[in-house]
Amino acid sequence: MNNIDPAYSAFRSRRRGRRAMAMLAVGIITAALAACGNEESDVPTINLYYAPEQNLRQVVADCNVEANGRYRIVHRVLPRGADDQRTQMVRRLAAEDTSMDVLGLDITWTPEFASAEWIREWTGEHRARAEEGTLAAPLRSAEYQNRLYAAPKNTNVQLLWYRADVVDEPPQTWDDMINTALELRAAGEPYQIMTMGAQYEGLVVLFNTLVESAGGHILNEESDEVVIDQGAVRALSLLHRFATAGVTSPSFSNATEDDVRLAFQSGTGAFQLNWPYVYPAMQNDAPQLAENVRWARFPRVNPGIPSRVTIGGFNLAVSAYSEHPDEAFEAALCLRSPEHQKFSAINDGVPPTIESVYDDPAMAEAYPMKDVILAELRDAAVRPRTPAYQNVSTVISVILSPPSDIQPTETAARLRDEIALALESRGVLPG
Repeated sequence: MNNIDPAYSAFRSRRRGRRAMAMLAVGIITAALAACGNEESDVPTINLYYAPEQNLRQVVADCNVEANGRYRIVHRVLPRGADDQRTQMVRRLAAEDTSMDVLGLDITWTPEFASAEWIREWTGEHRARAEEGTLAAPLRSAEYQNRLYAAPKNTNVQLLWYRADVVDEPPQTWDDMINTALELRAAGEPYQIMTMGAQYEGLVVLFNTLVESAGGHILNEESDEVVIDQGAVRALSLLHRFATAGVTSPSFSNATEDDVRLAFQSGTGAFQLNWPYVYPAMQNDAPQLAENVRWARFPRVNPGIPSRVTIGGFNLAVSAYSEHPDEAFEAALCLRSPEHQKFSAINDGVPPTIESVYDDPAMAEAYPMKDVILAELRDAAVRPRTPAYQNVSTVISVILSPPSDIQPTETAARLRDEIALALESRGVLPG
């Protein structure tokens, strides 16, 4: 040891010093990372289960900034199909999955989820903020037994789209529209009235709109007894006349939304009854046709009585099994705030549920038809608000398909009998 070079000894001493400093630095970094990990684990994760929406990630990011560390929203993307979305959520909620916090519900599911006690009631300040400025029809879709169980995030209504190069003015009533189409056909002009008639929810929406516009009802106010009154019989008569007058496309009884959009873009239709998404699609896919297409309010059933158009849309509910309900309510309110509803309307084509948003100048370019949409929303109809809606909808779509086979009095009697069974969850398999 006495023969060790002093220079080498000094080198080893410096190396031991550097090693000690390095170990100290590693320890500091490790402790810091552990602290950060603990800090992040203390921030509640709010899992948002919602349908695919292209720009929702930006809304989520904005809300996470606004949360300022109180919680962090994570978007768990549901399948694209509505049935698949519902199935996934029903199974997980039935298993009391605590990882579910905020749920994006199709507006027809609110009563079902509320009656099963899968979602929490909105009360107090949370309810007041959800109701403030919200249009009445979307708000009704979020209620069950006079209690609020969700906050409406977006809504939708169908409009009448018509060829201004074929007709000078949009028809005001269904009878006017059918008669105009017959005159156009006789003159060799594009004449078809295109809308959804396949055996699915689109046909149920059409029937519900006709019933409500005729002043009728499918169920009573409490949605626990079947009605099918004279207004409903009038709707059946009109639907049968429409299907057999020779003014529909040959594929009417098999047509869904996109079938209708594409058929109208082919140029054979004079009228289209469909959702507002057809407008940007037409601008992109058929710009020459789009130059001559205008929009108007959905036709009336009875002259002098405004149409009552069935709404679509999504509501935000808070899971009964969420371990962070306060944060979940706050997150839901942020996701459907006026500024975020405007963002989603402009960027994802989902009309707002908060009335004041329609007055924002930024809405004008994306929604040149916003005034007509808002007018319909003020008089809009909702579908039957029953926990057995899936069964009721299935029964209606089966009985009304194809619409050309409707016999108003007999079909009304059959609807009364089979909807009554559906309300008891009998007669069809639950969805």
